[in-house]
Amino acid sequence: MKKNIPLQAEGKHPDRVLEAVKHEIRKYFKRERNRALPKGVDFWDFDCKVGLTADSAEVVRVGAVIETVDAAAKTGATSVYVEILSKHGVRVIKAQGLDDLDHPDDDAGY
Repeated sequence: MKKNIPLQAEGKHPDRVLEAVKHEIRKYFKRERNRALPKGVDFWDFDCKVGLTADSAEVVRVGAVIETVDAAAKTGATSVYVEILSKHGVRVIKAQGLDDLDHPDDDAGY
């Protein structure tokens, strides 16, 4: 999804337009996460950018996309650029031995 989304629409309250934009973003994440996973892939990951224009868009984490769009709307921006690209994600398992050495008192001898 690469879109320049207007935050103001004639005849509509800006808060309702903002809520519709947030809904569209959440719906896109849900739709992408529900796609079938290829072999060897554990989950869908996303590369996200948000900004006032495509040139000024900054990389943000998935959980901050909605917050960044909300912050842009509060500054009075008329539109916001949102880029969300899905990619394959593979879980990396941490070695248990290293964690035990770093925090020996967490397990308290159990």
